[in-house]
Amino acid sequence: METLDSWQWQMTNRITDISSLRNYVEISDNQAGEIAAAGAHFRWSITPYYASLMDKKDVNCPIRMQAIPSILELRNHNGVQDPLQEETQSPTPGLIHRYPDRVALTVSSECAMYCRHCTRKRFVGQPVQRTTWQAIQAGIDYVRKTASVRDVLITGGDPFILSDDRLERILKALRTIDHVEIIRFGTRTPCTMPQRITDKLCDMLAKYHPIWVNTHFNHPRELTEEAARAADRLLRAGIPVGNQSVLLRGVNDNLDTMKSLLHGLLKMRIRPYYLYQCDRIIGTEHFWTPLTTGLDLIDELQGHTTGLAVPQFIVDSPLGKIPLSRSKLVELTNEHAVLRNYEGQIMTIPCQVEAEPTPMAI
Repeated sequence: METLDSWQWQMTNRITDISSLRNYVEISDNQAGEIAAAGAHFRWSITPYYASLMDKKDVNCPIRMQAIPSILELRNHNGVQDPLQEETQSPTPGLIHRYPDRVALTVSSECAMYCRHCTRKRFVGQPVQRTTWQAIQAGIDYVRKTASVRDVLITGGDPFILSDDRLERILKALRTIDHVEIIRFGTRTPCTMPQRITDKLCDMLAKYHPIWVNTHFNHPRELTEEAARAADRLLRAGIPVGNQSVLLRGVNDNLDTMKSLLHGLLKMRIRPYYLYQCDRIIGTEHFWTPLTTGLDLIDELQGHTTGLAVPQFIVDSPLGKIPLSRSKLVELTNEHAVLRNYEGQIMTIPCQVEAEPTPMAI
């Protein structure tokens, strides 16, 4: 039965038109025209829960910017449809095998909300053949015959849009494969539709441990009581929860916002994992920041807050994820290393390893 606080109600009542959107934010006629124009090219859909977090009047509200189509999406000319070249790394439709020991299995093309910065904007929100059961089964069969795969990431779209029964069918099949050690989920539902994280879902997931979940919060305004309860349910089921943020211009590209987000995540017992440079996807250029912005943020965080709160700054690429940081190693020789601490102070430490001492004669 669908109720106001159920995830099924949230999905059924997603906002997909200007009239419904005006129940949450002020939209001028000019803005309505721009939303319609952008939305005609890139699908949009917002859960009532996530819309309730928006500032009613501020068009630069960081929640609005992530959810409501912008005319800027049509003025971006430097992005590409598949910047990570996932389509060339798919031995079966919907399965991405980029790293030697792990694969990503896309099991859904749907999301509770269609983020404006989505890295899979090329197909998310569209009916695609790669997420049929036949395609999912083909991916599972590939994993079964590829003994090097020990880690499966279940992704989409958002896999938690699927029913508990569908998810369990996938998990049950993967757990019949001896060389699959861990299964991970990538989902934004704890942020955009925390009602999805039910006790029933968590109890089902816990039957297939080790299960890990990485979610996606970008701004401290998203760290609500409902989101905290969703994280707590996962954690109580023995499921570690990490967070992967995307660095977005105008949303979280300053130290105060980022630090507030990271500290808030830790209070919810969610471990900051990655901070991604925004992928160069078509329609997202207005979110891009210089690489120096992310490097500066990591420098300003390291040493000024607990290491638990500092994510890795990542540039994703067709060659894999590449962690970036400004080196604290100033100089290295066979004899010594010169290091820089978080305050810019320099120190030298010896590097030469002494020969093993001669044993004493007895």
